[in-house]
This record gives sequence, C-alpha cells and structure tokens, in this order.
Amino acid sequence: MTQTRTSRSGDTITAEDEQRILDTITRWLDRDVKDQVSALEHADAYPYEMVEQMKALGLFGATIGVAYGGLGLPSATYARIVTTISEVWMSLTGIFNSHLIMAAAVERYGTPEQKDRLLPRFASGELRGGIALTEPDCGTDLQAIRTSAVRDGDDYVINGTKTWISNGIEGDCVALLVKTDTDIEPRHKGMSLFLAQKGPGFSVGRKLKKLGYKGIDSAELIFDDYHISADDLIGGLPGQGFYQTLGGLELGRINVAARGVGVANAALKDATAYAQIRHTMGKPIGQHQAIQIKLGDMATRCQAARLLVEDAAGAYDRGERCDMEAGMAKLFASEAAMENAAECMRIHGAYGYSTELPVERYYRDAPLMCIGEGTNEMQRIIIARQLMERNPV
Repeated sequence: MTQTRTSRSGDTITAEDEQRILDTITRWLDRDVKDQVSALEHADAYPYEMVEQMKALGLFGATIGVAYGGLGLPSATYARIVTTISEVWMSLTGIFNSHLIMAAAVERYGTPEQKDRLLPRFASGELRGGIALTEPDCGTDLQAIRTSAVRDGDDYVINGTKTWISNGIEGDCVALLVKTDTDIEPRHKGMSLFLAQKGPGFSVGRKLKKLGYKGIDSAELIFDDYHISADDLIGGLPGQGFYQTLGGLELGRINVAARGVGVANAALKDATAYAQIRHTMGKPIGQHQAIQIKLGDMATRCQAARLLVEDAAGAYDRGERCDMEAGMAKLFASEAAMENAAECMRIHGAYGYSTELPVERYYRDAPLMCIGEGTNEMQRIIIARQLMERNPV
C-alpha cells in the first residue's frame, strides 16, 4: 500500500514523490550551493542566483495549494526540505519561509478575490515577501505594536516602523500587522493584517547587521502616510489580525524547529567525521570516552528534535490546534542546535574556532532559532498554559 501525506489544503503526496523531491533538493545543494556558501556567508551577500533556482524548484510555492499553482506540500514534507537545506546553509530557508508564512495568512484567511489575485504570484515567486510584525519597542508582545492604520474612504493610511523584517529589502511585499483601533480592549481585538506591496510611503530604512544568519536581508521598514486599499485587508474585516498572525506563526515555528534539526544534524555529522580523523594519544579522538559521550548526546538530541518536528507538522496538517506541539518542537530543536554547535566546536578544538570550516557558522546561526518566531522563554509559557488547558482538574 502506497503511503501518502495530506496537506492542510487537502493536497496529497506519496512517500515516493516526497523522496524524489528531497533527492532533487539534495542534488541542487551538492551541485549549486555547497561550494558557494562560505564566500556568500562571510560577505553577507544576497544569493540572487540561488533564489532564482529556488523559484524553479517551486520552493516559493511549497505549501501553497495546487489549485493556486503551488506544490501543496504537507508541512511534514516541507519540514524535511527545510532540514535538508539547513544542513548546508540555514539562511536559504529564511528566504522562502517568511514568504510562505505570508502566503499561509492569505490562503487560510483571505477573501476568494485575494487568494485568486495573490497566491499564484506568490507560488511562482513573481511576488516575494515576508511578515512584518516586530517593531523597535515590540517583539514577543505583539499587542504592543504601534504601527497604525486609519480609514480614509476606500483606503487606509498607515504610519509606523517595523524592524528585523526578513526579505524586507529584496522582497516585494509583506503581511503587515497594524492597529486599526487603538482604544479597544482587549488590545488584540484592534489589530488587523494587510498585504502591503512596496510603493509611495513604504520605504526601507536600513539593512540590519547580524551575528549569523548571513545572506538573507533583515531590514527596518518605514511607513509614512502609506495609502493602502481596503481590498488589501486580509479577510476583509478589521480586528482579525492577531489571530491570523498566530495561525501563520505555527508554520513558522515548525520551520524554525526544522532548521534547528538541520543545524544540529550538520554539527553532528562534522563532529563524527572529525572524531575519526583527528588523533591524540595514538588513536582517533572518537575512541576516547569523553568524545563518545558528546557524540552520544548529540545524536540523541537530533533524533528527539526530528520526532518532535514530525509530531507538530502532523498536527498542523490535520488542521488541529498545535501551538503547544509547535512550541515544543521549536524549543527543543533550537536548543539542540545550540548545544550541538557548541559541542561540535569543542570537538574540533582550534579548527572549530577557525572561519575556514563551517563549524563556527553553526555556532553563530543557532542562537537565532532560540529567539526568532517567539523566544524559547515564551514557548515554555505557551506549553505550560496549553498543558493545563488541555488537562483541567
């Protein structure tokens, strides 16, 4: 019997087709990516050619339904793709992940007209973008946003600043979270989500420099009397933005967790290989118990993180509430990446500290995943609250 996976949109994929997609991704990484990563990453250069290749591979439509020109992949398959790419260069996954969170907001909550108008262009990569939530004084507490949208006839006028926005420079548009009612309580009821395309009043302030996660553009966005049509209010009704955003972040957290698995895997593979070729005391260091203990813990983290991602992705594909599952996966996998990156560096010794090997990149990239898409501290709170809500006494 052929095993299949089903996406949230109802599209299905067989295990054989999934493996063919993963094999194609692996061949692309081997042929066009691996040898260029170090130079691009250390120059913090945007990978224009790779982005065009990702368009051709259909990655910008990975989770968009087949009816709109996407691949319609289940998030479980998507997570495996993200893990595979992150083992080579994590930054590439951010270019299409932020884009797909934006697309998911339109596909799940948009009007029929919005879906027909936008999703095919998202799927092809003709329109690329991300999600604009964070502000200079607002990160995890989304209800504290200040960017406002005031109704003006058939338009809204938006003013405010967003920061740390992936694809902010190279992208064309963002799913933009704003306040349409600053007086209502609770505050989240006054939030709305727009699909904002670049134009007069919508400008890029600056590119933000980062410790890791190089290559992908992270930017400050400025909205100064930016006029946007009411037709671009996702779903058509104001006040729904907070819930629409949380729905998209479930997919985002699964993606971050899958990245964590990829980085943790890469660190394990490099450490395992080095432990067999580096000799001390007349034998490979992998024969010393101290190194074996490290490798044992690293391998266990990888496997546990992978299974948590699969569990969260399965719940998402079934259309179930999965903020707890996605939070667990994101929390554990990101911490696994942090710990494995540090242990990989220790096993490599001075070579791990060198910029000639990718080990130091894992060490710089991993912390982002403990912060992005909701801090790990917040994930622990979400998990605990859901645990009590699901198990009342």
